[in-house]
Amino acid sequence: MLDLELLKTLVCVVDERSFTRAAERVHRTQSTVSQQINKLEDNVGRALLVRDRTGKRVSPTEHGEILAAYARRLLAIAQEAEDMLSAPTVLAPVRVGVPEDFNAQRMSTMLSDFLAIHPGVRLDTVSGMSTDLHHKLHLGEIDIALVKREPGSGECIASWPESLVWVAGKTAMPNNEEVPLAVFPQGCVYRQRAVRALDKIGKRWRVVFGSHSLTGIQAAVASGLGISVLPTTAVLPEHRALGEADGFPPLPPTELALVSSPMPLNTAQRQLVAFLADSIGK
Repeated sequence: MLDLELLKTLVCVVDERSFTRAAERVHRTQSTVSQQINKLEDNVGRALLVRDRTGKRVSPTEHGEILAAYARRLLAIAQEAEDMLSAPTVLAPVRVGVPEDFNAQRMSTMLSDFLAIHPGVRLDTVSGMSTDLHHKLHLGEIDIALVKREPGSGECIASWPESLVWVAGKTAMPNNEEVPLAVFPQGCVYRQRAVRALDKIGKRWRVVFGSHSLTGIQAAVASGLGISVLPTTAVLPEHRALGEADGFPPLPPTELALVSSPMPLNTAQRQLVAFLADSIGK
């Protein structure tokens, strides 16, 4: 295996075209430099340098030029590795689960604000239905998650009630015969609220539009495609709230909860938990 110290000496001699000047660069005597080159030549079995008649001027042979080129690359990689190992320890990434039906712009703003305060942290975000995020937490695939759920349905770091409302498009007229629903997939607490409320009063319904995306549901409602149940924070100006006068019963609140994996949280994870708990509560 090639010795990096010998390669460094070779590069210095090739650059300086002189044993004397090369010795000054590597802080060794001229005889030591000469011995190192001889050792390197013995190791590779090739002549690497030739001296002129005066013995003062040195130039690389063809093999010397080839090995010097490789030596520069090897030395650069070695230096890069040394720099990486001497750099401050990089924090492990914080893996965050975000529900599909959470306001993406609001979440992006909060995470951006967090990184501005903690630039050494790397965030890996995963979106999904709240039931899926719970599963990923227990499998250890994510560290922290925001989930939508029934109020008080388990331990959490912090929680916030969510007021729900029936929404339709501004100009949409509710169908008294059958309610066209624009809803999230099975397992979504908003969908469960809508279906249970309609079943309880004996009102017929059918799903006309489904989407994992909050933006998709909001757009479907705004266009008059269907009626949905959304948190009041997700109601757009293009929406119209429906109430008992329209034939739609009141909806009990759901809950937004901040939960973590069973494993102890590291410093970066605790910092994000504290930041989210404070930011969401505002």
